Amino acid sequence: MPATEPPPRPPRPLAPAAVSMRDLLASCAAAEAVSTPPRLPDAALAKKPARRPRAA
Repeated sequence: MPATEPPPRPPRPLAPAAVSMRDLLASCAAAEAVSTPPRLPDAALAKKPARRPRAA
């Protein structure tokens, strides 16, 4: 019995996107912001005292 290739499958229909690209990118940015630990303060900024407005 000769080896034959299986019949080609019909292309799969594309499903419409349930989420817009803008929403997807926004959720990725939010997830990264939440999962990133806070940065340590810069050494140059830590030495200078913060300026506080004077009371009138």
